[in-house]
Amino acid sequence: MSIQLTQVSKTIDAEHGVVSSFPNDFFGYFGWPTLTKMDDGTLVAAASGLRNAHLCPYGRNVFCTSTDEGITWTSPRVVNDSPFDDRDTGAICLGGEKLLLSWFTTDNRRYAQRFDPDVVGPWRAGLARVNDENANDWVGAWICTSHDGGETWRAPVKVPLTAPHGPIRLRSGGLLYFGKQFLRDMEGFLEGNGAIAAMVSGDDGSNWELRGTVPLYENTPEGHYHEPHVAELPDGRLLGMIRFQYMDAVKGGDPEHLVHFSLFQTVSDDGGTTWSRVEPLGFHGSPPHLLAHSNGTLICTYGYRKEPYGERLMLSRDGGESWEYDYILRDDGPDRDLGYPSTIELSDGTLITMYYQKRCSSEEKCSLLLSRWQLP
Repeated sequence: MSIQLTQVSKTIDAEHGVVSSFPNDFFGYFGWPTLTKMDDGTLVAAASGLRNAHLCPYGRNVFCTSTDEGITWTSPRVVNDSPFDDRDTGAICLGGEKLLLSWFTTDNRRYAQRFDPDVVGPWRAGLARVNDENANDWVGAWICTSHDGGETWRAPVKVPLTAPHGPIRLRSGGLLYFGKQFLRDMEGFLEGNGAIAAMVSGDDGSNWELRGTVPLYENTPEGHYHEPHVAELPDGRLLGMIRFQYMDAVKGGDPEHLVHFSLFQTVSDDGGTTWSRVEPLGFHGSPPHLLAHSNGTLICTYGYRKEPYGERLMLSRDGGESWEYDYILRDDGPDRDLGYPSTIELSDGTLITMYYQKRCSSEEKCSLLLSRWQLP
C-alpha cells in the first residue's frame, strides 16, 4: 500500500491551558504525558512528574484530574515512586471507575557516567540503597490498576512491552498493548533493541498474551523503532504508528530516503497477530498518538522538534490510506524538549490535546499544557 500524503501547514484555532506547572521548582519537571476520559466525564492527566530534568533519578508517576472538562485541575498525586527513574505514564479508563496506568523504570546509575559530577552529585543520596541485586525489583515495564478512580491502587504488574501512552481498550472491552519489547538486558533496551509487538489481555491487564511482531523496513535494525501507538478503526482493523529514529541520517547517511524523528505506519487485519511491513511517512514529527474521532476521522498528534518548536497533528478520513499532515496546534515552544501529545474527544466533539512543553523560556522546567480545538 502506498500512503498518500498532503502537507497543509495550517494553524489550528485552539485555546491553550495549563494542567500542572512548577517551572522554577527543583522537582518541577513534567514529561511524557497521557490524557484519558473516565465514563463519568472526569479527565485524567498522567505523566512522569515532580522530577528534576529530562534525565534524572527522581521521576515519579503522577496524575491530575479535572471534573470541568479541563478548565481546572487537581494538584498532582503520586501513584508510583521507585528508587529509579519512572517514565512515560500511560492512562486508560477500563470502564466505570476502573483506571489503568502504565510506565517503565530505568536504572539511573548507568546515566551518571554521561553527566558532569555537579549534575549527578545530588543523585547519590537517592541511589545509595540500590544495587545490582535489588535493581530487578524496580527496573522494567509496568501497569497498575485502580477500581475507585485513583483513590487506591493495586500492586503493579510487570509486562514485556512499553509505550509512552500504554495500551488501548478495544470495543470488545479487552486491552491491546502495542509497544516496544522491554528486554531483560537493560543495556540492550537502552540501545534500542527489542521488537515492536502487540499483546492482548482479557482481564484488565492481569495476564497478557503475545499476538505478533511488526516486520521492519528493509535494511533497518530494531534500534531505529520506538514509542508506538495504535488505534482500532471502525471496521475493526488496527492501525499503528511508530517513532523512527534514523540514526544513520544523523551520522551522515541518506536523510532524503529515511527521515530521523519521523513516523512509520503498519496495519493489522487480524487483531494484532500479523502486521503489514512498516511504511515510512517521510516527514519530521514524532512520537505518535492516535484517536478515532466519532465522525470517523483518524487523528494523529505528534511533537515537532525543529524550529518553530511545538505540537502538530495529521488527519485521515479514509482509515490511514491518506493523510493531511502538519496542522499546527502551537509553535511557541522555547526549545525542542517537548511533545508526546495525546488527545481525547469530549461529548460535543471538541478535542483536548495534552503535552509537555516549557511555557516561556529554555531556562524553566517543562510543564503539562493542553490545547482545546475543533476538527478543521
